[in-house]
Amino acid sequence: MEENKDSIIVGLLSDKKNYRRAFDMIVREYGESLYWKIRHFVLYHEDADDVLQNTFMKAWKNLDSFHGKSKLSTWLFSIAINESLNHVGKKKREEEAMSGVSVAEKLVADDYFDGDKAQALLYEAVSLLPDVQRTVFNLRYFDEMKYSEMSRMLSTSEGALKASYHIAVKKIHDYLAEKGDFAV
Repeated sequence: MEENKDSIIVGLLSDKKNYRRAFDMIVREYGESLYWKIRHFVLYHEDADDVLQNTFMKAWKNLDSFHGKSKLSTWLFSIAINESLNHVGKKKREEEAMSGVSVAEKLVADDYFDGDKAQALLYEAVSLLPDVQRTVFNLRYFDEMKYSEMSRMLSTSEGALKASYHIAVKKIHDYLAEKGDFAV
């Protein structure tokens, strides 16, 4: 079904007069899935909304660069991942100036977070990973993306992705074990 909608959207993109209609379809079809991909990176609802808006703005500005050589979802997810990583880097620099409250504590206090302390600690552990490992972990663990699709999206080998995922899982395991309250 996604391929059929993608082919309709790609068909509309062949004529600039249809860009607005195609973009409206993109927002309707991909808005929610992009939001959740972004949310796994940035953790907080307000940040995810901001990054989603930036993702759509970048997609709109670059519609003419999409030629259908990859799946539309792959193109959009690549933009979302890059925007998420840019946002995370900016937030990290801002938060380094502040101290005190951990990611888990902020998440538990967030009105939009519906998980428990264990889930908050998992997100905290993921937030501490280097960008590449965080990206691979999020795509594999939360989105259950196949390594072959990740490889196309991130332009890297499946072996490198598997290694990054394995290292990320080990770091998360060690972090949670260090926190003590969890059987891992």
